[in-house]
Amino acid sequence: MIAQTIQLALAPVFVLVAMGNILNLLSTRLGRVVDRARALQDRHVATEGPEHDMVVTEIRMIDQRITLVTRAMRLLVVSGLSIGTTVAVLFCEELFAMNLQRLAAGTFLLAIALLMVALVLFLRETQIAAEQLRIPREYLEG
Repeated sequence: MIAQTIQLALAPVFVLVAMGNILNLLSTRLGRVVDRARALQDRHVATEGPEHDMVVTEIRMIDQRITLVTRAMRLLVVSGLSIGTTVAVLFCEELFAMNLQRLAAGTFLLAIALLMVALVLFLRETQIAAEQLRIPREYLEG
């Protein structure tokens, strides 16, 4: 029966591996965004007029991106903990001959819901990043 429980626990573990990869991607993006924020903070003091306004606008977008990425990472970590709880519940069910199917299903569904919300936050962060890459209208006019 333990072998069957191990097989049953593999699906949540694969989700956990995928979440680890997403966390790695998010932490890389966060590092790049933080580096850009530091560079903009240096430019903030050295600029005036329209250029200063552009720097401030970009700093605001960077701040939004940092917020979204850190929230997504937090949700992924909690989701990973929920996956770990699911696996533990599956083994406890087998070891102690208890009916914990509903609890296991609940913790797994919670993990998937948190993962989905984290992915929505990631999508929003990428949309903001794409907006930042667009050439400002001021450069296209005249």
